[in-house]
Amino acid sequence: MKRKLYSTATALMLVLSMTACSAGKGAPASSAPADTSKSGTEAQDTAAQESTEAAADASTMEGWGKLMKEQYDGTRIVVSMASHPSTEAFQTMAGEFTDLTGIQVEWDVVEQTYLKNKQLLDFQGAHSYDVFMVDSFWNAEYGAKNVVQPLDDYMNDPQKTPEWYDKADLIPAYCDLGQYKGETIGIPIAGETRFLAYRTDLFEKYGKEPPKTMDEFLELARFFNGKEDGLYGVALRAQRGIHFASGWLTTMYAFCDGMMDQKTLEPKINDPGVVESLQWYLDMLECAPPDVSTYTHEEALGAFMSGKTAMWLDATAIASAITDPQKSKVYDKVAFAAPPDGPAGESAALADWNISIPNGAKNPDAAWAFMMYMTSREKSLEYVKNGGAATRYSVYENEELIKENPSYPAQLAALEKANGLVKRGLQWTPPHEQINQMLDIMGSYASRAQAGEMTAQEACDKAQADVLDLLK
Repeated sequence: MKRKLYSTATALMLVLSMTACSAGKGAPASSAPADTSKSGTEAQDTAAQESTEAAADASTMEGWGKLMKEQYDGTRIVVSMASHPSTEAFQTMAGEFTDLTGIQVEWDVVEQTYLKNKQLLDFQGAHSYDVFMVDSFWNAEYGAKNVVQPLDDYMNDPQKTPEWYDKADLIPAYCDLGQYKGETIGIPIAGETRFLAYRTDLFEKYGKEPPKTMDEFLELARFFNGKEDGLYGVALRAQRGIHFASGWLTTMYAFCDGMMDQKTLEPKINDPGVVESLQWYLDMLECAPPDVSTYTHEEALGAFMSGKTAMWLDATAIASAITDPQKSKVYDKVAFAAPPDGPAGESAALADWNISIPNGAKNPDAAWAFMMYMTSREKSLEYVKNGGAATRYSVYENEELIKENPSYPAQLAALEKANGLVKRGLQWTPPHEQINQMLDIMGSYASRAQAGEMTAQEACDKAQADVLDLLK
């Protein structure tokens, strides 16, 4: 599979150059002891050689760890993270990191609801933290307010990020979410795209294939809707506000370049492509269970796992429940596929968690050592086995993990489609610091359209007007 570089900067290779020292002629033999002191030039040559040997050590994790221990042994870093499986995976791995580098890790773990406010308050005052766990939805705000530091100098320094880290193995679409105005401000540690799950028993029974286009997806939803008693076509998110907007945004980029000009950050919610995407989503919701207006991701997942719907489009992060015999009635008759394409081409939803170094951190270099170690290819398999979420090609392609989670190939295919947004110069989450408020407005009006109170065009017009008022 073609690998893409993590950033546009060319990765520096660790080049080792050993300069041989020319030995001078020995002094004439005498009964006096030989002078073993070194000249200034010889001392410099020795220091240069020792420095080069130290550089060579960084080419292995063990050698790198020794170098880190020489520099940072006993240093304490404080990590601000959310309660999350990836946090738990890091905590499981922290002991061996400390043994290797001598860097002590102190954890401040809070519920996601409180994390952002706590980080911003600390940034404005004490600067207690060396590492932030950051939701990609916050990146534009954190970048605009200089809450976090650019990381490209760390990434492109072969001493701080040796070759075994393997930047090219990171999923490009996830890395793109960690960018702000062309600079890397976050390294992915967990993420999700969204993809399709479908009932193989129903598709085989009626001779159907998984959809490759949005038109085919809608046709299949209409075909299965009511085809059997208690059966509906699809399960999607549609709860008023941010949940509706999240579901709509899942498929919006298949029809257009989104609800905002991502270069000028001007909203364009009532552009024809956005209106078309909302109308398509409303048409799909007509093929969902009658209580779909209450659905977040949890209710949509429950409807599919209970056998109520023929298809489901939602987050890869929660898909493992579908094949769990203890949770799902359809565990043994389900398959997965990448999201269908639309008139605008390939696209897929994308969200992730990053780790970053806050401005004002007391130990930024030790913080980077922690971040680099935890997100390296060398530790990626251990990380995922400890409960962390995959962000690397090598993990998604691991045969052992595919046996445990058969949705991995479809997840990777969806992430490749998310790369289609990168090629179009787009981020799935528009890089505006007030994006959450905008999406809440959009989702509220779209919900009213779903209830029949207004048309898709009217919903988009009203959302555009309210968002413009918000930004005044």
